[in-house]
Amino acid sequence: MNTDKSKFVFVAACFLALAVWPFMAGSYGVDLVTKIMIYAIFALSLELLVGSTGLVCFGQAAFFGIGAYGAVLLSPESGSASLLWLLPACIVLAALYALAVGALSLRTKGVYFIMVTLAFAQMAYYVVHDTPLGGGTDGIYLYGKPSLAGLIDLNQGLQLYFFTWLCLLATFVKLAVLLKSRFGRALAGIRVNEQRMRATGFSTYPYKLAAFTVSGGIAGLAGFLFAVKDGYVNPELLSWHLSGAVLIMIILGGLGHLRGALIGAFAFALLQEFFKSEAIFGSFAKHWHLGLGITIILSVALLPKGLVGLPAQWRERLVGRGARARGAAGETQ
Repeated sequence: MNTDKSKFVFVAACFLALAVWPFMAGSYGVDLVTKIMIYAIFALSLELLVGSTGLVCFGQAAFFGIGAYGAVLLSPESGSASLLWLLPACIVLAALYALAVGALSLRTKGVYFIMVTLAFAQMAYYVVHDTPLGGGTDGIYLYGKPSLAGLIDLNQGLQLYFFTWLCLLATFVKLAVLLKSRFGRALAGIRVNEQRMRATGFSTYPYKLAAFTVSGGIAGLAGFLFAVKDGYVNPELLSWHLSGAVLIMIILGGLGHLRGALIGAFAFALLQEFFKSEAIFGSFAKHWHLGLGITIILSVALLPKGLVGLPAQWRERLVGRGARARGAAGETQ
């Protein structure tokens, strides 16, 4: 119970800190954290599959990109669309593609599942890359950002920040409730031992397909927010590089924990900013991938449970040192 309470306090403190951040930071800090919160929503979508269901998807960027392209393609060239219908439309588009991909890819397992999801993501990538639909390699611009009856105008940086914060909070709470439900316990059982779940009478395929579809819809929400923030989309939003990056985020944060997805997204993005800093690394900053890669390798090697498991790892070491010290004291006596 104390552990659950400490988790709740940690998450509440994180969201409270994010809520007050704009009042302490400049425009660059607000823009940076807005981007990181979008990545955190994206990471939560993949955490539902990998950490909670045991499905390693390498095509998550497809759903992210569909949400982003949907925001641009469904918006009028002049004026702005209503947030009331545009946001749900982008989520539904991404969820429908996830439903189609999941219906086929979930009939495979292991590395074959990974390759099939990658193949579907690459198909979506080449649709926007090689056809006029997505503007080709040049991408397309979002000229009018959505609004809601004068109450919400996402063209304003501060309003976009708090809208993204609300979306992140709603996503986290929704997934936390979902994973505590009967559906979430079934997903946990599938992750641990799918064969045993089948033996107890569960038809695991519908559960996995539902999780895959929900995950795609959440990724579409993140893509929508990303398109609104930048006002521009290009095919790289559907590339396998982004799928790999979000997978690294949840591994870095710690698989099997929603808060791990949040921590991993922030850690990954902040590490990127750190190694890109010319003020710190000078001309070496153009090789930022090298520094980021070495850091991630060390993190995985030294933190097998991710950043979320760091406090427990420290406690184990302290307990171990205390036990050895007491043992040494007993021997001397």
